[in-house]
Amino acid sequence: MGPTGSSAALPVVLVGGLHADARGAAVDRLLRALPGSVALHHDLSGAARHTVTSTVRDMDAVLGSRTTPLVNDCACCALRADLVPELLRLADGGVCALAVVELWDSVEPRSMAEVIIAHGDGRLRLSGVVTAVDPGLVGAYLGCGDDLADGGLAIAATDRRTVADTWARQLEYATVLALADVEDGGLPGDEQDRALLAQLHPTAHRVPIGSGAFPRLALGGFDVVDAAARQHPASALLPQEAQEHDVGTLVWRHRRPFHPARLYAALEELTCAAPRSRGRFWLANRPDTLLSWDAAGGALCVDNAGPWLAALPDAAWEMVPPVRRAAAALDWDPVHGDRAQHLVFTGPGLDRGALRGVLASCLLTGSEYAAGRAAWRRLASAFDELLDPVP
Repeated sequence: MGPTGSSAALPVVLVGGLHADARGAAVDRLLRALPGSVALHHDLSGAARHTVTSTVRDMDAVLGSRTTPLVNDCACCALRADLVPELLRLADGGVCALAVVELWDSVEPRSMAEVIIAHGDGRLRLSGVVTAVDPGLVGAYLGCGDDLADGGLAIAATDRRTVADTWARQLEYATVLALADVEDGGLPGDEQDRALLAQLHPTAHRVPIGSGAFPRLALGGFDVVDAAARQHPASALLPQEAQEHDVGTLVWRHRRPFHPARLYAALEELTCAAPRSRGRFWLANRPDTLLSWDAAGGALCVDNAGPWLAALPDAAWEMVPPVRRAAAALDWDPVHGDRAQHLVFTGPGLDRGALRGVLASCLLTGSEYAAGRAAWRRLASAFDELLDPVP
């Protein structure tokens, strides 16, 4: 699926982000830029009281507001159940020029984008996904390991996300980063803030909210399939090596597998080496499993992302998305296929030498590698607790 909807469909722009003031400013800018636009917002702060308040407004006034009970005791479920019907009502009315969906603080745009496309019935066109950013807060939020629940930002009783990992996903999914304006008309944030933002998401449009380019870029189109491919660990478009204003990005790649016990012992050191790290890797005792690495704010998530393509029979390749096959072909090894270590670390003051040394020490040694796969599979499985949790 490419850019979605027909030219007659109602254009929809999602505006999200934990920086509430910047988010509100971005929504207001879009409403002013296109007369006939309305903004929809679901306030999930009442989730603890089992309610959600939804509001529809234009640039001048609130057009409607109502409070509804939660669905399945989950604020995000209530949002999904209410948002698309409201958008379709606006589409069928034929007088709305643009629907701007202001996502609540901790709602991540991916789930909402995919819901709109899956249930929009061709009457909705996702025209953009924007994350509003105060550049001066990027470092603080990216380094914050606090649970969302501690700040009243959880969307369900089972929500265990942190500020940092939520902020990172909000930032990296959007194709437009709307930067909060500053009073003197200068560039928002200092040089290090802007360098960090650029290295975290180098392919995004970074544009001041007050600029004339912002509305145009926000309405430039959005492809949910392409966005999903950018997020999948097998085909993720990871940042390249960079160094600017004491902010660095280290790209570390290797073909040899990790020793599971040594890597496990180094997890804390590696996770704390940079406020953001991500990528894919493989363990010697799990040679067929592609593992994802996703760390922010000192918290790490390691997950089973399915098999490496090299572990699949040829007949199964037709079921793999073309973008993944292309990514594997570009990096194919005659011995290991697409199996590879590809980890990226971004943050101020990176100690590149120390980081490379720790990573290298976690690989199989020459003698361990020479012992072969049968021996590798017998290595102690230190990652069982992370990858095979007991129900």
